[in-house]
Formats: sequence, C-alpha cells, structure tokens
Amino acid sequence: MLATQWMGTEHLEVNEVPDPRILNDRDAIIRITSTAICGSDLHLYDGYIPTMEKGDIIGHEFMGEVVEVGRGVGNLRVGDRVVVPFTIACGACLQCQRQLYSTCENSNPNHRIAEKLMGHSPAGLFGYSHMMGGYPGGQAQYARVPFADVGPIKVDDDLADEQVLFLSDIFPTGYMGADMCDIQPGDVVAVWGAGPVGQFAVASAKMLGAERVIAIDRFDHRLDKARQAGATDVLDYEQVTVLEALQELTAGRGPDACIDAVGMEAHSPLGVLDAYDRVKQDLRLETERPHALREAILACRNGGVVSVIGVYGGLMDKFPIGSVMNRSLIIRTGQTHVQRYTKPLLERIRNGDIDPGFVITHTLPLTDAPEAYRLFRDEKDECNKVVLKP
Repeated sequence: MLATQWMGTEHLEVNEVPDPRILNDRDAIIRITSTAICGSDLHLYDGYIPTMEKGDIIGHEFMGEVVEVGRGVGNLRVGDRVVVPFTIACGACLQCQRQLYSTCENSNPNHRIAEKLMGHSPAGLFGYSHMMGGYPGGQAQYARVPFADVGPIKVDDDLADEQVLFLSDIFPTGYMGADMCDIQPGDVVAVWGAGPVGQFAVASAKMLGAERVIAIDRFDHRLDKARQAGATDVLDYEQVTVLEALQELTAGRGPDACIDAVGMEAHSPLGVLDAYDRVKQDLRLETERPHALREAILACRNGGVVSVIGVYGGLMDKFPIGSVMNRSLIIRTGQTHVQRYTKPLLERIRNGDIDPGFVITHTLPLTDAPEAYRLFRDEKDECNKVVLKP
C-alpha cells in the first residue's frame, strides 16, 4: 500500500510499504477513504516531537471501510463504514471506565518512554511517535486499528466523509475545549488560535450557550472562518494588544473562560519574548513556545477557567503560576477523550446543528501529502484544512 512516511524534519515521502495485518483478536483493518492533516501533525513535520523514527507512517485523522476483523471484534463487520478516534483505548481499565480514554492504561506498549518525560504514560496514539506507542498512522491506504471493539464509530452512507471525518479528532477536541469551560448563560469565552481546532472550539462554545466568543489569530482567512463558526468578535494579535483589547471587550473583568487552541508553536508579536522562546526551543532547552497559554492565563477573569487543548510536548519556561494560584484560576486540559464525544457529536451533525466540513479548503490525493504539508504549514493559498484521498 501507499503511506506517508516521516523521513526527518520537514521531509516526508509517500512510499510503498507492507499492508497492515491482524495482530490481535481485537484488531480491525480499515481501507481508508479519507484522511486529514492535523495542526499537531505539523509538530512532527517541524521536528518538535521526540522519538520519531525514519520511515514512521504518520496521520491520525482517518475513516474508511472495514475490510477485516479479528475474532474478538463483535461490533463491526466487513463493509461497515467507520470513523476512527485518534486516541487508542482498551475500554476496560480504570481510566477508560471513567471515560478518560486518552489516558488509557493498556494501549501504549512504550509506556516506559513516556513515563520518563511525563511521570505516567498517556494512551497510545495513531502515527504520533514511539513515545505514544509507535502505531502506524492513517495517512495511508490501509490501517490496523487496535481495540476496534471500543474505538471506531459506525456512520451511515447518507453522510459524506467530509461531514463525519473530523469526529476522529478536531471536532471532539474543539468541543472538549468548550465543554471543560463549564459555560453558563451570558459567559464570554476567548479562543486563542483560529485554526480548525479553534474554529470548532468557537462553534462548540456557541452551541453550549456562550453569549460572546472572541477568536484571536493573525490570519484574516482564519478569522473569517471563526466568524463563520460563530465568533462574535475577532482580534488580530498583530494589530492590537490582546490583553488590553480583552479588558475593553469585557468591561475590565476578563473572559469567563479562555481556550488555548494553539500549543507548542505559538507565535508572538512581542519581539524579545518571541525570540527568547524560539532560541530556547531551537536549542531544545524548552520544548514549547507558550506565548498563547501565558496570555490566556493573564487574560482570564479571577476564578475563571483556562482550557488547554493545544498540544504540548514537555517543558516550558516562564509559566505564570503565581497568576494561576493567586487568582483562583482553574486549568483543565488533556488529549481528547474522543470516544466520549463521538456519539453525541454525530447526533449534532445529524440534527443539523453543525456541518464540520466548513473547515475544509483543500482536497488532494494522498500522493501529494508532502506538498500538502508545506501548503498547510506555510498558510499558502489560504489553506485552512487539507483532506487527503488515498
């Protein structure tokens, strides 16, 4: 089969590789019909996620048709059309029983690597380094899905791939970001990052009852998408001082909740601080550029919630813990517990509450994956979201 392989920093190739096969009774093999490039895939592309190895198959947003199932998979049949969560979960451990699927205790065979950096290991993830299990990803023609009796959700043929594909990751991620905010009627929510995840966070905050949702970014086309998703206000952080603008928009109180949908490669208009973070990150003296998170913490009202769904990999500098502690802020975060959200969000799609396909700007063949990454990373042609067709 053809698959997108990580060959080094900023170096991808689409090559012929062996087809996946059933390794465990709870496995399924999926023929992939649609897959996508996620913003967090760019962290792999840019070389900021450790334990990648040359030849790794990447990608974690995918869906397709079941072509083979193990003997222990009773919920799926050959021919079923499914969306696959990017988090791999056993469904039986303490964490899964608590619906904390992204911290499954049984799905990361390389847990000892993760424990050295994080203390405890999160779940295994598709196509996202050996620290996260070393599982081949879904930017390919076929994929092996472990614990297939727990993860994949069946979808009917009347829904296009483009309507349901993002149940694999970014729609549940944006929704979880808003869900963690405990939104009350009249609340003001600010979202840092108006990429696809931020756009879904905006849409989800509105669905959950926020009165105002403020999107923060520097690209006009992404801010336009945020407005389309339901943002009542947008801020270009290269044109305004964000903290001052948020104070003005909230009568000095600050947003009730702040969502960081950016993560480890944040940009900053503050020259000295931006240079400081970039140099330290390039020298691997810190793994993050945390400007968006710092700003979200400082902006949030006293006693408010800071919801972190942007991906971070390790350690950051100048974290404003004094602001968190002295102002009674609540920080909630996590890789998305996708399996918790797929069914209710599928119902929202069916009910017409949202059509997730609004984020897509480019659809390309899988063989164009290397160019598609450059297109997406460099914001060429107002690229917002790329879907690849194997």
